[in-house]
Amino acid sequence: MARRTGRRPGNPDTRESILASARETFAEKGYDGASIRAIATGAGVDPALVHHYFGTKDKLFLAAMRAPLDPAELIDAAADGDRAEVGTRFVRLFLRIWDGPGGAAGVALLRSAVGAEWTTTLFREFVVTQILRRAVPKLGLGDEQGPLRITLAASQMVGIAMARYVIKVEPLASAPSEVIVAAVGPSVQRYLVGDLPGVFDQSEPSRVR
Repeated sequence: MARRTGRRPGNPDTRESILASARETFAEKGYDGASIRAIATGAGVDPALVHHYFGTKDKLFLAAMRAPLDPAELIDAAADGDRAEVGTRFVRLFLRIWDGPGGAAGVALLRSAVGAEWTTTLFREFVVTQILRRAVPKLGLGDEQGPLRITLAASQMVGIAMARYVIKVEPLASAPSEVIVAAVGPSVQRYLVGDLPGVFDQSEPSRVR
């Protein structure tokens, strides 16, 4: 029997087909270059079905990345309050998510990020579009200093996540979360909004693309 062509009808595999097409399209074209229509075409479905399953492109991207959280929620919560405590709030919220049900997904995301070139590309797109673009204006950092500040803070937290949850280096792996908050919070605070002598007068401005 000849294979049917055209768009696939709804079936249990449709959602996974869309996600597979999304990962391929985002990795190839980047977040900005990927369209819902192109993703739908790759999955062999109507674009309306992509919206039905995932709503927005942001939500589709997060689902494709298997992200343990929506970074917008973390950024909003960390930025809401005394600016002098933003680093502590960020670390505490980060650990709460990783110590909770979303932790397993976070571990899988980190492992996949270093597993192949296309997953590394996806992870980079995740950092730029879902974290940098949201955090820089939310924290009022400005385009000249914001990207470097955010990525410095992110590097601190990725290191903690790798050592504590992926590699499970002791005693960090079993340390109480508030011990880590007390130790790391001031560093993240400095990266985000503190003085960084000799940093921004030594390098060219780094802007969010």
